[in-house]
Amino acid sequence: MEIIAQHQTLFLALALACGLYMTWGIGANDVANAMGTTVGSGAITVRQAVVLAATMEFLGAYLAGGAVADTIAKGIIDGELFRPVPHLLMFGMIAALLATGIWLMVATLRGWPVSSTHTIVGAVCGVGVAALGVDAVQWEMMAEIVASWLISPVLGGLVSLLLTLSIRRFIFNTRDPVGEARKWAPVYAFLVGWIVSLIVVVKGLKHVDITLGNLEGQVLAVAIGVVVAIAARLIMNGVQLDARADRAFQYASVERLFIPQMVFTGAAMAFAHGSNDVANGIGPMAAAIQIIETQAVSATSPVTPLMLFIGGLGIVAGLATYGYKVMATLGHKITELTPTRAYCATIAAAFVTVAASGLGLPVSTTHIAVGAVMGVGIARGIGALDLRVVSGIVVSWLVTVPVGAILAAITFHILRASFS
Repeated sequence: MEIIAQHQTLFLALALACGLYMTWGIGANDVANAMGTTVGSGAITVRQAVVLAATMEFLGAYLAGGAVADTIAKGIIDGELFRPVPHLLMFGMIAALLATGIWLMVATLRGWPVSSTHTIVGAVCGVGVAALGVDAVQWEMMAEIVASWLISPVLGGLVSLLLTLSIRRFIFNTRDPVGEARKWAPVYAFLVGWIVSLIVVVKGLKHVDITLGNLEGQVLAVAIGVVVAIAARLIMNGVQLDARADRAFQYASVERLFIPQMVFTGAAMAFAHGSNDVANGIGPMAAAIQIIETQAVSATSPVTPLMLFIGGLGIVAGLATYGYKVMATLGHKITELTPTRAYCATIAAAFVTVAASGLGLPVSTTHIAVGAVMGVGIARGIGALDLRVVSGIVVSWLVTVPVGAILAAITFHILRASFS
């Protein structure tokens, strides 16, 4: 504890800097998961995606990022074991942030869409074992997290498959696909607004000192969904289609009508991504700052609006500087995407990610997004998937966890030796 008192300002600066650095990596790398399908479908340009994602990622991080941050901070390592040696936990959290940031930077420069969730969870386990041995890790919580990694891509794929089949049933396999698209598209847009806003008003706003009752939250979520549906309808009405082209190319016209939908779904996915993945940086940062300020390990580490602001700022900075390097991976290489297919994949990924965020599960957006895109491809047959790309992505998932653990353990020992 004397170490903390002697270097309190330095440790605080390190915690903030490493948290910002790691969230920069999240923005630079994981943006592919949030916006790759939207860009890959041709609905918006890369520049437009950067502006849209920057706005929505920040809002998601700031408004709905607190629940998952608490899991990352206290759910993986047993804080009780660190009570006699709080400085070791502080070193561990800073080391986890720095190690994760380094791996995300390396992966981004190589164009690899890795999982920041895998990296930070592996890093936290690594520092726990390095500091106090295997007993420092709460393996039951780890089992739940690993189970969510396995289940989340299946859920993403299932939801996207059902959405794809519903669009095929209600729109494409009809006598008037364009007319049916104009009728049903606002319903899908309502789902976007309702699902995302429901989780936010029920789970997220309390972290910025806004509390709503269940009924109030439900009413507000429905109202937001209705507004989004009306906006989608108005935008679609502005899409002019050639009458002769309608008769000859009904499917192409439907795809054109769904391009405005991708604006909403892309925004929803960016919001969902920010709400979940900001915790990867904010959770360990909050734990480190709490120890620095109190010189003790507490049962809770308050996630303040300022911390969420810093996390959102880091994500936006990473997105704006290097996000383009990995943005196209998800949108082009797994399967061919059109606006309707990209819509199904994106809203499925947003739904699963936001629901997991509300439940406090640090799922991998990479897993969910890949599963959702695969679900869209499976709807057209297994041959529509590039299995080599899929297998390569799975290998990167397997490598990321041990890399995060090893880097964090090394960084932890360097920090410990530097201040011993």
